[in-house]
Amino acid sequence: MMNPVLSVKDLLIDPNSWVIIDCRHQLSDPDWGYQQYLEGHLPNARFVHLDNDLSGPKTGLNGRHPLPSPEQLIALFRRLGISQHSKVVAYDDMGGCFAARCWWSLKWLGFDQVSVLNGGIQSWLKAGGELSQTLPTVIPGDFEGQPQSGWVVGAAEVLENLNSEHYLLVDARGSDRFRGDNETIDPVGGHIPGAVNRPFMNNLDEHKCFKSPLELHKEFSELTISEAKRPIIHQCGSGVSACHNWLAMHYAGVTTLLLLYPGSWSEWVADPLRPIAK
Repeated sequence: MMNPVLSVKDLLIDPNSWVIIDCRHQLSDPDWGYQQYLEGHLPNARFVHLDNDLSGPKTGLNGRHPLPSPEQLIALFRRLGISQHSKVVAYDDMGGCFAARCWWSLKWLGFDQVSVLNGGIQSWLKAGGELSQTLPTVIPGDFEGQPQSGWVVGAAEVLENLNSEHYLLVDARGSDRFRGDNETIDPVGGHIPGAVNRPFMNNLDEHKCFKSPLELHKEFSELTISEAKRPIIHQCGSGVSACHNWLAMHYAGVTTLLLLYPGSWSEWVADPLRPIAK
């Protein structure tokens, strides 16, 4: 199984052997990522858009970045030139926040040969890597995938968990939003009752690179030590940065059962009858 975090040094050995995916995005400016891609990207990188490619249709009740259907993702990954024996690396400029959603989506469909570039485009440039403005010619791949059973939960299961407490809910948002302060993205501030807070940025060092697996394992162990090793449901604002915590736990060798609540806080608060905590 491939290491979920790829160093720039390893990518530079033979970048042409990888399918490289640019996942840069800004929640406040959805067109920004593609404009950055056009201005300069890793050579031969293909672009994916968080809203248009890595999210499904929104209903107003299913969150800001609903999980796409397996069929939508399979078509996307074929269009990106991914085949069953490809090696894929995704990058962004946010320490892997958006790239992790791409990583998780491939893993969800049973594809293991995928990593996130440690330190993203900044590490590439720091290592002397060049950027290109050339749009790659992509030969469609023959990607096949099947969703992994039991990886995803919905609002009903999270609501039921408020009583059963079978799962530990881990919220990847910043601490201020978790507390209900400075909420500028979703209409209601706070968090799902019983959740604990692990901001995804805590997975990174000052260079926006992942901390060592040993350090991450220690931190996640401290987070869950009083929780009797319950299975973990990862969530955030809209199911994106939650994938970063999932990836970091996987990188750290945490063996606890992990699940994703894709709708996350933005879906949770779409129903005013669901309880909130601050």
